[in-house]
Amino acid sequence: MEVLYERCGALNVHKKVVVACVTTPEGKETKTFGTMTSDLLELADYLVSKRCTHVAMESTGVYWKPIYNILEGTGIEVLVVNARDIKAVPGRKTDMKDAE
Repeated sequence: MEVLYERCGALNVHKKVVVACVTTPEGKETKTFGTMTSDLLELADYLVSKRCTHVAMESTGVYWKPIYNILEGTGIEVLVVNARDIKAVPGRKTDMKDAE
């Protein structure tokens, strides 16, 4: 399989938590963050420290908007995707799995 993006991430966004999964050549890592501004800034720092170039997140409700606004200034390309397209993947049952 051809690698399109060597360092990328996915976010599973909820009202009170954001689960981030980052895939790099070193492996896959999942981490949970809160949704207060300080937590979202910590999330942005985490993604930058992992040198992520692209991050995808579901467009569920309005919860993605503050995350998008913070990540927009980091140089990371943020992809907001339709949750309907993501939910069609079978076997996704937990926040950790959804983020993966």
